[in-house]
Amino acid sequence: MKRFFVVSLAMIFVFGAVGLAFAGNNPLRANEKNFNNEIASLIPKDRIVNAQQFHKVWEDVLAGKSNAYLIDVRTDTEFAAFHIEGTSHVQAGHWYTIPKKIKDPNAEIYIWCRNKHRAKYIAGFLYKIGYKNVWLYDGGVVGWAKAGYPFVNAVTGDFKIYKYRKNPSKAEKSYKWRFWNSFK
Repeated sequence: MKRFFVVSLAMIFVFGAVGLAFAGNNPLRANEKNFNNEIASLIPKDRIVNAQQFHKVWEDVLAGKSNAYLIDVRTDTEFAAFHIEGTSHVQAGHWYTIPKKIKDPNAEIYIWCRNKHRAKYIAGFLYKIGYKNVWLYDGGVVGWAKAGYPFVNAVTGDFKIYKYRKNPSKAEKSYKWRFWNSFK
């Protein structure tokens, strides 16, 4: 039994090492990266805006001075947690629905996500299929929060994130940990 265990463990180690070796040189990963770069290169450099520029567009849309489409392409859960007031939501995986709703290829469309990766992909695709006035908001909701602009959600209404942290500090214990320890 001990011999079987040792041989099994050795085989798992060998197959795992072989799998990791092949994963590093995966041609699919390289092809995907090249494809993403190709799609992103379709976005003109002058069609990338920062938080302040996007805030001005957002104000104009809310005031009725602009007919631009403001589209958040984060997941449903991310959008429900918080989003920019008055914006539309199309989950990144469903970007193909945008041409069904916005038929005018000259429509002014602003796309963003959490930071810019999904938005860059979708904005590039919209250019690829013939849209001519697509803008990429480079900062996403992270940039919006860092600039101190407001968010909304269905539960709390308006709110601001005063300090954006990618990861909570180690001194701050998670709610789950505090909750379970309260029963001790």
